[in-house]
Amino acid sequence: MQKKSLINILIIIILVPAALIITWKLGDRQYWLSSVTVIILAMVPFFVSFEKRKPTAREMVTLATMCAIAVASRVAFIMVPNFKPMLGIVMIVGISLGAEAGFLTGAIGALVSNFIFGQGPWTPWQMFAYGLSGFIAGLLAKAGIMKPERRFSSAIIGGFMIFLLIGPVLDTCSVFLMSTMYNPDASILAIYAAGVPVNAVHGLAVALTLFILCKPMCEKLDRIKNKYGMLQ
Repeated sequence: MQKKSLINILIIIILVPAALIITWKLGDRQYWLSSVTVIILAMVPFFVSFEKRKPTAREMVTLATMCAIAVASRVAFIMVPNFKPMLGIVMIVGISLGAEAGFLTGAIGALVSNFIFGQGPWTPWQMFAYGLSGFIAGLLAKAGIMKPERRFSSAIIGGFMIFLLIGPVLDTCSVFLMSTMYNPDASILAIYAAGVPVNAVHGLAVALTLFILCKPMCEKLDRIKNKYGMLQ
């Protein structure tokens, strides 16, 4: 594995969770500090992936556009409990534009969309979890596991990723934030158990999004990449 890839994985898997834990220790009112820290750490892998070449304005505009689409996809289903296709869009970004771009899109998308859904100490955890989904999708795409032309298998993988990994990460936020004074073990198990149906619906939304939109959106993004030599 390339050195820059190892650095990116180190930042996302170790430093970002460490920042979440440290700022949580400072108290719930420090979530803005944690959010800013996650955004900064999310930008580092993106810029490291370019080594000496700085991202162009076209690349940044494309990512901003995809972030806006991701936010809109979450807001569009605001009346449908737990059915949020946003992470499907984030995964598509990771598949087409790279793992680092996927993480940055997910992290920023979570922060921006929460101006509508509500900011709080859960925001940095959502930024990490949403970004992680795009990062993992990008790594799986690079390994040839998630591909736009394999719509069904990519949708299944994306849905199970939400159900088995991203959802439990979000549930872990509740474990940290909720009081567990009485029988802590039972309280923790109850939190994760309560998250199962929520994660199942969320995973279904992401799977449907990938099945329907992954191929056409990746084709559009690939056309932009090839035309302007972006994110190569």
